[in-house]
Amino acid sequence: MKYATQMEAARKGILTEEMRAVAQKEKLSESELMNYMAEGKVIIPANRLHSALSPSGLGSMLKTKINVNLGTSRDLTDLEMEYEKVRRAVELGAEAIMDLSSYGDTRVFRRYLTGNCPAIIGTVPIYDAVVYYHKPLAQITTEEWIHIVRMHAEDGVDFMTIHCGINRENAARFKSAKRLTNIVSRGGSIIFAWMEMTGKENPFFECYDQILDICREYDVTLSLGDGCRPGCLADATDASQIAELITLGELTKRAWEKDVQIMVEGPGHMPLNQIAANMEIQKTLCHGAPFYVLGPIVTDVAPGYDHITSAIGGAAAAAAGAAFLCYVTPAEHLRLPDVDDVKEGIIAARIAAHAADIAKGVPQAAEWDRQMSLARKSLDWESMFRLAMDPEKARAYRASSVPEKDDTCSMCGNFCAVRNMNRILDGEIVSIFDE
Repeated sequence: MKYATQMEAARKGILTEEMRAVAQKEKLSESELMNYMAEGKVIIPANRLHSALSPSGLGSMLKTKINVNLGTSRDLTDLEMEYEKVRRAVELGAEAIMDLSSYGDTRVFRRYLTGNCPAIIGTVPIYDAVVYYHKPLAQITTEEWIHIVRMHAEDGVDFMTIHCGINRENAARFKSAKRLTNIVSRGGSIIFAWMEMTGKENPFFECYDQILDICREYDVTLSLGDGCRPGCLADATDASQIAELITLGELTKRAWEKDVQIMVEGPGHMPLNQIAANMEIQKTLCHGAPFYVLGPIVTDVAPGYDHITSAIGGAAAAAAGAAFLCYVTPAEHLRLPDVDDVKEGIIAARIAAHAADIAKGVPQAAEWDRQMSLARKSLDWESMFRLAMDPEKARAYRASSVPEKDDTCSMCGNFCAVRNMNRILDGEIVSIFDE
């Protein structure tokens, strides 16, 4: 029995190798997973040409996954640094890598990723069209925009962000709404500018069925980009954001009619008290499709620390139903991140994802914390390092300030509550100052 996409296979009752692998990772029954996939509530981005893929599932009822953005820019074209970022991202447990390269021969790096990287690979074809055709934006044709989508599918990418929700109707609404920070999405700003200069409809909206046919041919998941995502707290949950989300919900149903897997991208900057409501709005308008959030960043005033502002928002979003967190590094809003920035961003996002998994009761999520607590109770430092989200940093911190006694740390010493409670409950005498 043949199938074109993972979604079609699930609807036909066909268990794919990717489904089997994801069910094992998630400790979920294969039949339950297939039911979620048939409804569109779980996706497995898995282009048939991505030979190195270790599949992961995305859905609110699964373990929260994280995505790492990287790639070259006009100012920094060091491919070796990007390769190192990829290696570090995989080592640190990122489930997905998104290549946002916007300069040079982008196809070399993209094909390296799909040929060698086990993580889910995503791209934004709209960036690559500007690089590939190397001509004024207004001269790129509708056919050329769609050609780039096919090229990325042929290169083996598992998901593509397509900015198809900012059509002419929504663009007109945006112009009349008067935002504080306008459009901050790179893809959204590019397609808005193209529509303004040419007077034409968004080619990704106009040719959506053609894009779906490409996705079905290669089993590419569509990530419906939020070109009108808010770029500051003042613009959060405004008319432009919600109008685009309504359009994305309509496009979600059209994709499902062709068995194409869909996820929907969500807000960027947003006050903490609006996040849960936004997740509910998305679930309703987009029919339960997995939600991929860019942050949300919960305050605008922390450049250099936006991995923290993002982790706060990401934890709240995932606990309320987001399935996929896009990491943010300390370099956000400032420069292209280096390898150290990437690590900081990944760890912050993983902390947010794990905190949310505990809150929503993902199977086995809290067991990791229980094992750490047992190691701390026993003052078993090696087990603590092994269980730490970042063993390297935990070990380095301990080594940097060696305590007088091995069963304490240099902060508490003889005042260590854990050691003293262990002793007194074992019937020993606890003495602090005369030891």
